[in-house]
Amino acid sequence: MTGRGLGRGLGRTARVRWPMEREQHAPARAIAPAAHRADAPHARAAAAGAAASSACPACGAAALAAWRTVPGSDPALPGEYELARCAVCASAVTLAPAPAEAHEEGAYGGGAPRGSALAAPLLRAFDRRRLSFLARAGARPPGRLLDVGAGRGRFVAQARAAGWEADGIEPSLRGVEGARELGIELQQASVDSADVAPGSLDAAALWHVLEHLDDPGTALERVAGWLRPGGLLVIGVPNLASLQARAGGVRWFHLDVPRHRTHFTLDGLHALLRRHGLQPVATHHLLAEHNPFGLWQSVVSRATRTPSWLYHALKRNAPLRSRDALVTAAALALVPLALAAEAAFALARRGGTVAVVARRM
Repeated sequence: MTGRGLGRGLGRTARVRWPMEREQHAPARAIAPAAHRADAPHARAAAAGAAASSACPACGAAALAAWRTVPGSDPALPGEYELARCAVCASAVTLAPAPAEAHEEGAYGGGAPRGSALAAPLLRAFDRRRLSFLARAGARPPGRLLDVGAGRGRFVAQARAAGWEADGIEPSLRGVEGARELGIELQQASVDSADVAPGSLDAAALWHVLEHLDDPGTALERVAGWLRPGGLLVIGVPNLASLQARAGGVRWFHLDVPRHRTHFTLDGLHALLRRHGLQPVATHHLLAEHNPFGLWQSVVSRATRTPSWLYHALKRNAPLRSRDALVTAAALALVPLALAAEAAFALARRGGTVAVVARRM
């Protein structure tokens, strides 16, 4: 899966189906689901006056307060969206529901991205890196591994090549059919409907899936139940407390509003894991798969008309002939700086995305 995730439909509350440093905010007013800025003013007023019992989907605290308004991250999903932030763990939520077509249009509209064949060896290396996170924590083949939100089955294929008895679940027919072309048969199912025996897994992966869910805790509890006692789960999410998020502001590449429903900080993710019987055992901030590009694209987006123009152009979601192409070409000189900066951010434990390995207690 990509940094933008394939969390579509994986949990019951997923709508369909991948300056922000940590701050403490007084819970001025609690927020429940609201309409985005394009909706009628009375809908926003209703959100502002919602019940004070609204809980943070990460840490569970009843401490969500209005935070900021951000533009849609995809040219196919214009509009402005209200975010609320937790005063306890500093995670945030997108209040308005994602449009029904959010995971079928724009960058998620299907078709192979430009340059995908050239990128394939690098993507396989990223998958091996993800397997190494599990191995370092003690999960090695042979054993049973499940990729939850398997996309087109790339990680399942890599895990099988490494000796795992690996399978995947994927809610989208497009993903299941794409995996079948690679000789990988996935179970087309959500977390709610998947046929997985309790305690049957040695390891599982939720790679850039949780941020797509309105209620990540419900999905996480079910996945945790599939693990045997001592089994390991590797999770990847964007890091709202990162220096990258602060640099990108409302155009942070990994914000991906309105598809991303929960915007985690590391404190929030660790709290979520512990609330559902999973103990974090390792956290990784140095992730070449997402972080250098995310930082570079976030900075360049401040100067382009289309947010994340290069990403959307590669996904066939933005025209190649554009003023933004010239801006992007000029900014290629910044790539080495982005690589160096994200390495430094990782040392400071402020990577743009994070990977956490957790053990079922």
